[in-house]
Amino acid sequence: MTEELFREDAYLKSCDAKVEKINELGGIILDRTVFYPTGGGQPGDSGTISFGNNKIIIVTTVNDRETGEIVHVPAEGQALPEAGDEVFAEIDWDRRYLHMRMHSGLHLLCAAVPCGVTGGQIGAEKSRLDFDIGDMTLDKEEITKKINDYMSGNHDVTSSWITDDEMDANPDLVRTMSVKPPRKGGRVRLMKVGNDVDLQPCGGTHVKNTSEIGRLRVSKIENKGKRNRRVNIVFDE
Repeated sequence: MTEELFREDAYLKSCDAKVEKINELGGIILDRTVFYPTGGGQPGDSGTISFGNNKIIIVTTVNDRETGEIVHVPAEGQALPEAGDEVFAEIDWDRRYLHMRMHSGLHLLCAAVPCGVTGGQIGAEKSRLDFDIGDMTLDKEEITKKINDYMSGNHDVTSSWITDDEMDANPDLVRTMSVKPPRKGGRVRLMKVGNDVDLQPCGGTHVKNTSEIGRLRVSKIENKGKRNRRVNIVFDE
């Protein structure tokens, strides 16, 4: 399986790697990568892979559902490397960093709205979470203030790992109601914001401190059913 360098250090922008294989659809599988594959509402990374005198464009990165492999998807019509080739992989850092800031911002939104999460999506310009609010009433200005208070608190964002058994013994850690926590090799990665802001399973990439997120604003709250509300956030810059 591909070594997931992004999992332990989201700030790595590039790496040397070796091509393990090219799959039947032309996707590139490396022995190690800094490219994050689509998952948890976060888009897969784009960027470039260089080999010899060639530099090819990677338009997205995905997980192969059948094999579990991380697949770097090249733009069509490009010369591809071969299995065994040494390559240099580099992400589109500006795009990734926006995703990191947004993803961490959604954890602040989770802290501001203490309800079950029924869905979500991360983007470079705007993101959203859907909440099962029950009888709660949501206010845009109030949530915006809470998010930015958390952001300006300069809270560290850290990760740790627990076993599957520990996860099963602590179901209250899971905020997502429709998606199971990402499990990898018998363990689950937890993301923690500050001492008591937010703690939940998450496989995405994040900033190191909430101050990096920048100011956010709730742009819209949408009614998606009797109990479901969609809260959209954007950068307020």
